[in-house]
Parts: sequence; C-alpha cells; structure tokens
Amino acid sequence: MSMPRILTATSIGLVGLLALAGCASGGESEPEEAEAAAASVAIEDNTGTHEIATPPTSVVALDNRTFQTLSDWGVELSAGAVSLMPDTVSYLEDDAIVDIGLHSEPDLEAIVAVEPDLIISGQRFTQHNEAIAELVPDATIIDLEPREGEPFDEELKRQVTVLGEIFDKEDEAQALVDDFDAAVERAKAAYDDSDTVMAVNTSGGEIGYLAPTVGRSLGPIYDILGLTPALEVDDASDDHQGDDISVEAIASSKPDWMLVLDRDAVFAAETPDYVQASEILENSEALASVTAVADDQIVYMPTDTYLNEGIQTYTTFLNDLADALEAAQK
Repeated sequence: MSMPRILTATSIGLVGLLALAGCASGGESEPEEAEAAAASVAIEDNTGTHEIATPPTSVVALDNRTFQTLSDWGVELSAGAVSLMPDTVSYLEDDAIVDIGLHSEPDLEAIVAVEPDLIISGQRFTQHNEAIAELVPDATIIDLEPREGEPFDEELKRQVTVLGEIFDKEDEAQALVDDFDAAVERAKAAYDDSDTVMAVNTSGGEIGYLAPTVGRSLGPIYDILGLTPALEVDDASDDHQGDDISVEAIASSKPDWMLVLDRDAVFAAETPDYVQASEILENSEALASVTAVADDQIVYMPTDTYLNEGIQTYTTFLNDLADALEAAQK
C-alpha cells in the first residue's frame, strides 16, 4: 500500500526538479535574448569605419545636406543645427529639438546636454568635429561630406546609402538614388553638347561666376552631365560667393544656357532689399541678346538650395533642367 505513495512523492519531486531546472534555464537565456536583441551596423565615412548601435537613441544632426533625408524618414533628433534649416524641413516645427545654432558660433555645449550616441556632422560643421569629439568622447561622429576628388554624384548617393544603413531605411535610400540617377539620365539624353553653358549665383544684387567642377553647388553639374562651358577661367575658386564677373563678360561668352543659384532666395522673407536672380539676369540690357536670356534658357536651382544641398535638391534641379532641355528640342 505504501509503494504507490512513494512513487507519487518521487514523481512530484522529479516534476519539481524539472520545473526548477526550467526556471534556471530560462533565467540563463535572458541575457542571451537581450544580447540578440541589441543590434549594430558597421558603416564607412570620411574618417574610417564605425560600429553604430541601432537604432541610435539620441541623434544630433549638423549637416544640412542630410536634414531633408532625416526629416522625410521620420528620424527623431535630440539636437540639430535648426538655425541652418530651411522652412521646407519639418524639424523647424519641432520645439523639442535643441538648436545648436549656426556653424559660425555654435553652442557645442548644448550637444553635451542631450547625451548623443550619434552625431551626423558634415559640410559647414566639419570644422568643429574635433572640438565636438573632445566634448562627447563616447558619441560616434560621422561625416559624409562629399570628398574632394571623388565624383560628386557618387558622393551624394553614398551619403543617403550610409544613412539608410544606420536608420534601417535601405529601401528608401535606394529610391532616392534611383530617382537621382533617372534625373541625370534624362538631362544627359536631352542635352546637346554643342550648346554652351554658364553657371552663376547671385547675392546682394551681384553675380558670381561658378566654374566647372569646382564652383559652389553647380560646378559639379558640368562633370555629371558632360556640359560644354561657355567660359573657363584660370584659377577659379570654390568660394560660396563665386568669382567676380561682369554682365559684359557673361555676354561676350554667349552662353546658350545659364544655370543659376540664387543664394539669397531662402532668406527673402527676412531680407527687405532682396533682389531675385531672375530680375538681375533677365532685366539686364547687356544680357538681352544672349541666347540663354533671349530664348528663356535659364534654369534656376530650387529656392532653398543654399541651405538644402542634399540629393533631393539635385534631383529636383536636374529634372527641371531636363524639362527645359526637352522643351527646347520641340
């Protein structure tokens, strides 16, 4: 009679031991599960390879080539160079983002306060990378500014591709690359290389010459599309104001097309004496007989370009240029 009770007790004891073993096993697996949940990605920027924990928990954005991309992807920022953002970027409406200010006098201490693990630097802020690194040594600073000597179009694509890897937006990054490539192909197909091209910018009512390859914003377009320059100047600079040029010099070069960056357009609302680029160029008597002006073959970069020089801006401009070139063929 006692035998069944002994067996039952033993069975209960075994069940209890198995249950305890199961609990112990489950407890040991928790760190492994947590470790598996933690992810990271290795990316390459201008300074080398970085291992970045994903998703980043506190992001600071300083490169105005990236603002549009990050905004469109819904990336939350702890801080950023909000003062450098055009009103076409939604971050301006987010009061929770700490404004680091302009690159000329940035509040770098404000970066420390948000305890960033990722800082996206570049363009105007590259000059501050070393100082930022000293203030937040545990943060990863990436810089994807187009590198000198590298094809500009490939650098724009590299930038969004790397950001796509960091923020798990590879498909969205590829869509941006595809749209850009399509715009390039459209403009190339529509351009007649017997047509000469002049690139300029305007600011403060003055005109600046933007040289092929090196000229600010528009210089690389010559190389991307294989444009024929109407004028080439020795020792041309990459200065953001362009090189001094007179309307007479432009007229004597007889450009068939003009590509224009209006540097002040993005600040028009706060600049009482702002003069639009089209008014400067199209109302000039000296340029009236130039083919580019007479035949309405002037293509302007988007209004916010000076503060938004990312791949989306170039895609829009290249499509606008392709539209104009295609229309001239009809």
